[in-house]
Amino acid sequence: MPSTAVIGLQWGDEGKGKIIDSLSAEADMIVRFAGGNNAGHTVHVGNEKYVLHLIPGGILHAGKENIIGRGVVVNLDALIEEIDGLEERGVPVSERLFIDGRVHLIFPYHCQLDGLAESGRGKAKIGTTGRGIGPAYSDKVARTGIRLADALNAETFAELLANAMQEKNNLMRKVYGVEPENQEGLLEKTLAQVERLRPLVVDGGAMVRKAHSDGKRILFEGAQGLMLDLDAGTYPFVTSSWTGLAGVSGGAGFPPNRIERALAVSKAYCTRVGSGPFPSELDDAVGQQLRDQGNEYGATTGRPRRCGWFDAVQARYACSLNGLDGVFLTNLDVLSGFEELAVCVAYRFEDGTETTEFPGDLSCLSKITPVYKSMPGWSEDITAARSLEELPETCRAYVAFLEEQMQTTITTLSVGPGRDQLFECEPAGAPA
Repeated sequence: MPSTAVIGLQWGDEGKGKIIDSLSAEADMIVRFAGGNNAGHTVHVGNEKYVLHLIPGGILHAGKENIIGRGVVVNLDALIEEIDGLEERGVPVSERLFIDGRVHLIFPYHCQLDGLAESGRGKAKIGTTGRGIGPAYSDKVARTGIRLADALNAETFAELLANAMQEKNNLMRKVYGVEPENQEGLLEKTLAQVERLRPLVVDGGAMVRKAHSDGKRILFEGAQGLMLDLDAGTYPFVTSSWTGLAGVSGGAGFPPNRIERALAVSKAYCTRVGSGPFPSELDDAVGQQLRDQGNEYGATTGRPRRCGWFDAVQARYACSLNGLDGVFLTNLDVLSGFEELAVCVAYRFEDGTETTEFPGDLSCLSKITPVYKSMPGWSEDITAARSLEELPETCRAYVAFLEEQMQTTITTLSVGPGRDQLFECEPAGAPA
């Protein structure tokens, strides 16, 4: 395995956790490059289920180095809770995990401001998880954030935290008209947490670059999906980081021209959590059936996901933008039992014109009508399939059509949550 990046092709929740877990078996180092504990990757190992929020997916494999890269924002409470939870289940996290000292920290005032800002938006709510991700990234861009490395020096950290709290407290009182939450003891608590994590703190970028020069196999792990990317997604209904391939270099401290393979994970249909445009959304019984059969509820928030048919216009845009070498198609088994399937192949505007290109002017997305191609479904349970040939003919035709529409090879299919329910199918091709 060369240096490989894996991102989400849609709006997140595509099943990246399982794919990262699978690819980690071939990697030496797994690096998370963006996001925070608003992300949730679910991995099934036998009868055990693990939900990872900040820790890279390779943590469940012995002999792997896992790095939380500098592009991630870290809530220390959440990170330590995740470490403790895994160690209680027998995973030796401290032997496998490293944290880049340049990661920015999330504090309680970030979470409070996140909720206040979202409430103030009224009908224009973004759908934030309320975990302080956006405010923490805002501080980073404003150059007022606090990094993990800053907190390694108690005197420096005390000054930075005092200045930050004064600024945020004034903001809450004078702009939002509320009293800040009680943050007594935050300094001492954070210093104790940082001291515990000190042995894990590294220069992540230097560590990754050396690993690459030493010939090690590196896997870069994204969070959320391309359509939530700060620049490439459905702005402003996006996350606060760069979730596509472009985010790897900055978030991991790794040269962009050394990324040798770019892969993405996509569901066989579409889902989205929170507000924002979703052209192929099904707000009907079919959408509810997708939600029920796919158990479409957030691994981090528990919120029900919005569901819809596969959007080939969006997928083709995401594939082209990231120059993908291949796509993992997940949740194919969820579509079993649908008599008829549909794929969005174009967008129709109010004036009757159509496009097969994803619009640059996102304001028109709420006004378009999806143009669908209908295809026959299948009734068979496909969860035991381990090759393309074992799938029903109509299922193979569906996969081949998605590949044709995305103009990118579907390399692997997932037909269930288990590690063994994954098989290669390159190229997908048409049914025999």
